[in-house]
Amino acid sequence: MTKDLQFDPATIRELAQILRESDLTEIELVDNDMRVKLVRQVTVAPLAMPIAAHAAPAPVAAASPAPAAPAAEVDADHPGAVTSPMVGVAYLSPEPTSAPFVTIGSKVAQGQTLMLIEAMKTYNQIKAPRAGTVTRILVESGTPVEFGEPLMIVE
Repeated sequence: MTKDLQFDPATIRELAQILRESDLTEIELVDNDMRVKLVRQVTVAPLAMPIAAHAAPAPVAAASPAPAAPAAEVDADHPGAVTSPMVGVAYLSPEPTSAPFVTIGSKVAQGQTLMLIEAMKTYNQIKAPRAGTVTRILVESGTPVEFGEPLMIVE
């Protein structure tokens, strides 16, 4: 960075153009007491799962014996809570037309895949932290989840 860098509108336009033309999502320049930060919002679509395919809840979840409970009703400190390790989009099945990894009442082994969370074009397997029975599924397929949000209860 040079000492004679000035933050005029032309410079900001040039930085915005760099964001549009590159894979960058953020540029920040600091010059003495001046600071300019440009951030580009990126919408990421799953590679293998069309957005339209996951726009509605999975039909299998609707046919399960107990409806999904809102995550707000379950404390993340619940002893059987499986919480999200990241921010992303939850998917209950590996493909839009596939059966879900688990349903309410499923017996699971420690380390078994419960769902996927897509973050930054990467599908991350969420595995059972313990063996047990899935008693509640707290999210619907295709919904955004936050870090620490309860996803399922395995008791």
